[in-house]
Amino acid sequence: MSNQFLSTFADSVAAFSTSLFTPEAYLDPGSGSYILQILIAMFVGGLFVLRTSWGKISAFFRRRFSQNKDSTSDEE
Repeated sequence: MSNQFLSTFADSVAAFSTSLFTPEAYLDPGSGSYILQILIAMFVGGLFVLRTSWGKISAFFRRRFSQNKDSTSDEE
């Protein structure tokens, strides 16, 4: 497929998909603040999950890499 075909196809899909739906929603200034709060909460929540499960994650990788060392030393 040529780049011109892909570009034309992508433009056609974008034009068709935007013409299907007319927006009937109103976003007031508080909506942006709410979306920002959700993004911050997701980030902080992800950090919390990472922090609480860090022991399990590090133990998994320690076991994984120690098994690789043991198996390579057995082969020699």
